[in-house]
Amino acid sequence: MPINHGAAPVDINSRKIINGGDADVMQLYPMKHHFAWEAYMAGNSNHWLPTEISMQRDIEQWKSMDALTADERKAFETVLGFFTTADSIAANNVVLAVYKHVTSPECRMYLLRQGYEEAIHTHAYQYIVESLGMDESRIFNMYREVESIYNKDNLVLNLNEGIFDPHFKTGTFENDQKFLENIIVFSLIMEGIFFYSSFAVMFGFQRQNKLTGSAEQIQYIMRDESQHLNFGVNMVNTIKEEQPELWTPEFQQRMVDLVKRAVVLEYTFATEVFPKGIFGMNADGFKQYIEHIADRRLATVGLPAQYNVPNPFPWMSEAVDLNKEKNFFETRVTEYKTGGQLNW
Repeated sequence: MPINHGAAPVDINSRKIINGGDADVMQLYPMKHHFAWEAYMAGNSNHWLPTEISMQRDIEQWKSMDALTADERKAFETVLGFFTTADSIAANNVVLAVYKHVTSPECRMYLLRQGYEEAIHTHAYQYIVESLGMDESRIFNMYREVESIYNKDNLVLNLNEGIFDPHFKTGTFENDQKFLENIIVFSLIMEGIFFYSSFAVMFGFQRQNKLTGSAEQIQYIMRDESQHLNFGVNMVNTIKEEQPELWTPEFQQRMVDLVKRAVVLEYTFATEVFPKGIFGMNADGFKQYIEHIADRRLATVGLPAQYNVPNPFPWMSEAVDLNKEKNFFETRVTEYKTGGQLNW
């Protein structure tokens, strides 16, 4: 193909999240979607690896017959069983579905970073399972054996089956709405609701000074997932601005209904994790917590609250605060950055 030396520079006004022209070449400038570039830079600044975190104390507690109750062990294993599958589903969505349809170069940059972070998270679960000497095949196969985990995963996979079709292309009203639905399902539901009751379980252990190495890794994962959630919300709101015709009343109601379905699945999962309750948390408390989280997610994209309940676990706000000083010889500094400030 002959080189066009007189090619016109990219018109920033033609830049869109989807349907924004040729995405074969990642030409970053002029930049339009600054939120994506900022997310990419934040991800680089907050890089971490599971093997940097000591698991020695967790190993001692897991081997001890007295350090953990049977219910605590069941909760820990069930949460890990969900996490192991969920992050691989999220990685597949980024790499195999979303990336190829996005035409914003800066959004593509962050999606590459996000895909790598999902790999780190899967590595973290493997590191925890291997360190504690758990049955790896049972934990990683739990989504096939625990109905409440399967139902959460299945909701996401069924809703997004269309965008994985090799013949799927954006550019029509129906397909553009399908793509927007995919971002909402993965950002608001998978990363914004389905992860959060499991995060609360892990931080329950941390508050009891149990399995603290595992909990620290989950804390880093939560920081990453919060960034993924925020990026997804920004993508949704930008697509709403760029293609307002997609945001119909019918579509909005469908998204509200999906979130409500997800809430039911999530508190059903909570009853599986806490048949009797641990650390002062039980299924009833989790039902309210999940409803509270769901309202917050809906608000981020301009959809109405459905539950209007307070947060029963206010200590969760402490768990997301990573600005903590730690003894260098006990563990790595949690506020791990190569530059800049950590923003949620």
